[in-house]
Amino acid sequence: MPAIYFTTHDSPLGELTLAATDEGLCGLYFKGHKPAPERKGWKRDDGPRFDAARSWLDSWFAKARPRKLPKLSILSGTPFQRRVWDVLHTIPPGKTTTYGDIARAIGSPGAVRAVGAAVGRNPLSLFIPCHRVIGRDGSLTGYAGGLQRKTWLLGHEGVLKPA
Repeated sequence: MPAIYFTTHDSPLGELTLAATDEGLCGLYFKGHKPAPERKGWKRDDGPRFDAARSWLDSWFAKARPRKLPKLSILSGTPFQRRVWDVLHTIPPGKTTTYGDIARAIGSPGAVRAVGAAVGRNPLSLFIPCHRVIGRDGSLTGYAGGLQRKTWLLGHEGVLKPA
């Protein structure tokens, strides 16, 4: 397992923890993230390793069009989970899709629950936009960072009207 470095970054959703290897960004986690990452052996690094991720996040939260994603380095995930995460990359800002749509897109239409579990295991929230996945009936089902944050994120992107 490669060395993992971490830093924190302030956001409108509270403090974010960013994790990276020498190859790229491998995690973004909220306070109270479920499941929480195993941080054993992580090393603090507040240096330039995280500059591209910080810049992208600041642009995104400011509703500016961020430049290309920072280099990502996904360390975990089964082939099924990775197929689901690949589909998440295709959901444009301001749009949503359903777990069933993703299941059909990966050629496993009966795997809706497994898709939900894979979405919940996404290690790179925001960079791999799992908040854009909703229930078939339009309900805001599950989010590793909490439904309050999912609601905020979809409102930020203009999917939901402010209350």
